[in-house]
Amino acid sequence: MKEVILVKYGEIVLKGLNRSFFNSKLESRVRRALKSVQGEFYFDYAQSTLCLTPSDDADVDLAYEKVKKVFGIATVCRGIACEKDMDDIAKHLAENVNELLGDAKTFKCEAKRSDKKFALKSPEICAFCGGIVLENRPDMKVDVMSPDRVITIEIRDRQAFIHGNGEKGAGGVPVGSSGRAMLMLSGGIDSPVAGHMIAKRGAAIDAVYFETPPYTGEAAAEKVRTLAEKLTEYCGEIYLHSISLTEIQETLVSTCKEKLFTLLLRRFMVRCASKLGEKYGAGCIITGESLGQVASQTMQSIAVTDAVATLPILRPCIGLDKDEIVVRAREIGTFETSILPYEDCCTVFTPKHPDTRPDMAEILEEEAKLDVDALVERAMATDHYERLG
Repeated sequence: MKEVILVKYGEIVLKGLNRSFFNSKLESRVRRALKSVQGEFYFDYAQSTLCLTPSDDADVDLAYEKVKKVFGIATVCRGIACEKDMDDIAKHLAENVNELLGDAKTFKCEAKRSDKKFALKSPEICAFCGGIVLENRPDMKVDVMSPDRVITIEIRDRQAFIHGNGEKGAGGVPVGSSGRAMLMLSGGIDSPVAGHMIAKRGAAIDAVYFETPPYTGEAAAEKVRTLAEKLTEYCGEIYLHSISLTEIQETLVSTCKEKLFTLLLRRFMVRCASKLGEKYGAGCIITGESLGQVASQTMQSIAVTDAVATLPILRPCIGLDKDEIVVRAREIGTFETSILPYEDCCTVFTPKHPDTRPDMAEILEEEAKLDVDALVERAMATDHYERLG
C-alpha cells in the first residue's frame, strides 16, 4: 500500500488567468509547512488537487497536521494510491476497509472520474466498490443520504486514489498572495485572532509589540513572542518588532489630560506602526479592535486614531463580540497564552474615566503641548526585531 495525502484546493479554483500565481503560492506554503517534517514528500498536481507522496521514512501524521493549517486548502485527506485498474482498486479497498470505515455503522461510496476514458462510469464504480466493502464488512449498511462514513474512489489521469472522510482545511487563500500587513500585536485575545483572519485572506504578516519598560517586563514580552510563534503555524515566517513607548507614556502622564491618555497613546502607536509598515513594505495595519468593546473602540475614538494613519487600518474583529473572538482564539490555539496575567502598555496608565466621545480639537490641543515628531523618532530608534517561524 502506498499512502498519500490529498490536498484539495479551496477558492483559488475560481481564479481566472492569475490562477497559476495562487497555485504557486500555495505549493510554496505547503513545502514550507513540511520543511520541518521528517522524510521527503513528492508533489504531483492535477485537477485542483495536490498529491503528496511520502518517502518510507516520512512522518505522515505530522505532515497531515501541518498541511491542515495552510491557508488556501479546503480539505485534506489521507488516501491510498492504486493502479487505474478495478482489480487493484478492489485489492486495496479490501485490505484497508477497516481503517477507512473506523467505527462507522453506515457508509456509501462516491466516485470521481476525471478520466472520462475509464471503462466504468461513476455509478458502476460505486456499485462495484460498495460490493467489495459489504463482502469484507457484512455488518455494514449502505446509507446514501446521511452515512457515517463516505469512501471516495478517484480515477485520475495517471492513477487512482481511495480515501475516507477528509478533514476541513484552513480555507482562505495562500499567505503572500495579497501582500504584506503590519499587525499591532498586544498580549490580549483579540489581536492574534485579527492577524489570523487577515492572513487567511492572503496577507503575509509582520507584527509590532509596544512595550513600556520597566512598567512591562520580560514575561509580557515573552507572552507576545509565544503568540507570534503560534501564528507562524498558519502564517509562516513573522518578523516580530518591539518598540518602547516608555518616554511617550511618561510624557503624556506629566503633560496631558488624564481622560485622553489612551487615545493619545493609540495615536502614537498608529504613527509608529505606519512608519514601520512603510519601511518594510506593508500595505496596511491590522488591529484587534471590536466596535464598542472598550473606550478607545467607539466610533469617535476610532476616527481619532485613524486620522494619523498613513496606511489603511483593517479591523477584522470589528463586528465580533467577545465570545465569538474567544471561540476563534481557542480554535487557533492562542487563547490560553492570551489570558496569562501580564500587563501590556495600554493597561499600565489607564485613565479612571477615559473619554469615549473625544473631540478632535481637544486632542490636537493636547498634542500641541508635545514635540510629537521627536517623540515618534526616538521611539522608532528603539525598534528591534526577531524572525520567528
